[in-house]
Amino acid sequence: MSKTYDSLHMGRSSIDLYSNDIGAPFAEIDSFAAYIGGSPTNISVGGKRLGLNTALLTAVGADPVGDFILHFLDNEGVETRFIPRKPEHRTAAAVLGIEPPDKFPLVFYRDNCADINLNIDDVLAAPLTDCRVFQFAGTNLSREPSRSATMFAAEQARLAGAKVVFDVDFRPDQWHDVRAFGVVARGVLRLVDVVIGTEDEINAAMLSDIAQMSLTHSQVSDTKVAGDTRGAIEFMLGMGPEAVVEKIGPEGARIHLWDGEIIEAPGFPVAVTNILGAGDAFGGGFIYGLVKGWGWYKAARLGNACGAIVVTEHGCANFMPTMPEVEAFVAPYGGLD
Repeated sequence: MSKTYDSLHMGRSSIDLYSNDIGAPFAEIDSFAAYIGGSPTNISVGGKRLGLNTALLTAVGADPVGDFILHFLDNEGVETRFIPRKPEHRTAAAVLGIEPPDKFPLVFYRDNCADINLNIDDVLAAPLTDCRVFQFAGTNLSREPSRSATMFAAEQARLAGAKVVFDVDFRPDQWHDVRAFGVVARGVLRLVDVVIGTEDEINAAMLSDIAQMSLTHSQVSDTKVAGDTRGAIEFMLGMGPEAVVEKIGPEGARIHLWDGEIIEAPGFPVAVTNILGAGDAFGGGFIYGLVKGWGWYKAARLGNACGAIVVTEHGCANFMPTMPEVEAFVAPYGGLD
């Protein structure tokens, strides 16, 4: 399939401020490092560094933060000409504390943000029919006009022959009701070929147990979303996707196929500095393998390697590995196969 772009990524972008005081409680942080962020934005950079020709469909404000994001992406070689600037909205931001191994307080600043105001006209100006893979994030679906624009984009990309990848990206505080997330996520699955998510995200998307729960955003953020994950995955596969890729942290990834086959792709042991961004690094690697026609196992192994490398670093997009760096990393483990 001859297409200009290997992958097109749609969704949020932001300036991410990461604590420089690793281990310090959030209230005691003295300084932050500035990076770019937003799940599809990170994945576009990850794919580009590995060698894909990637394009990004997000939106930024007519502000210096938007300049910061576009400057970084242009330097990376990610195609930015489909990114509209929306003067009536602001570029998003996120602030992160780093307290390894398991405390990473994260605050989003997305009121009146530009990327959630992507609309169908923005989609029509993007190369939906000229990409091999179209990837979008669940947060896109949290509000209009981004929700309908994303669904339209997935529909158009799939009609043109692209593989559609749905990164569940469940952020409870971006939804007015966590149950609404499940309703909308289920509604988009008929347009999707591959789903990528953690156990919690899969259960939330399929409303496993959560439909009967009355939880605040903070309670959901601090509590594992209970449920029958295997049953949720089977239900999800029954709604259209050919594969559900379950990210299982240090253990790697588990690929569930529509015919019932399950493929285990083990991870790589590393010392964790910051887990935020591991999933996006995985996405960049996995989509590389998908574009290149690799099997599910090898694509997931590349994703695992990228994730393992990034969790040893301070940030996310700025630390995505190149293919030579991945090859050097996996060599002691016998490679990706």
